[in-house]
Amino acid sequence: MKTDLTKILSVPGQAGLFRYVAQARNGAVVESLVDGKRSSCGVNSRISALSDISIYADDGEVKLQDVFGKMKVELGDADAPSPKASAEELKTFFGKVLPGYDRDRFYVSHMKKVVGWYNCLKQYASLDFEEHEASSGEESEDKEE
Repeated sequence: MKTDLTKILSVPGQAGLFRYVAQARNGAVVESLVDGKRSSCGVNSRISALSDISIYADDGEVKLQDVFGKMKVELGDADAPSPKASAEELKTFFGKVLPGYDRDRFYVSHMKKVVGWYNCLKQYASLDFEEHEASSGEESEDKEE
């Protein structure tokens, strides 16, 4: 089954990834990929769909889905480095996967999130993603913070 990154969410202050379930009166109902528990996120939560996140690169931005694809090619069936890996190990890994990443704006804290998300998707969903056509004239405002 293919994973739809428009429905996979990162919720600030909560570990792991969540699947969008439904719209609620005051926010959204989400389900943890890890344990399947449902919870509600308020309107003021800064929820980000993984499809809206890009990584800064020297020649622009690279969609997270494309980064995951490059990671999958590099790693094969292996897991990505642990989010608790050393900064040097993460920088070396992303140097291989995405040689043109912007070393001034793509921080180690971002790298930790990306490898954690990759491992979570690999274990609890699929690294085979649904393709979505980009809407003309609409650009993503959300960048990896």
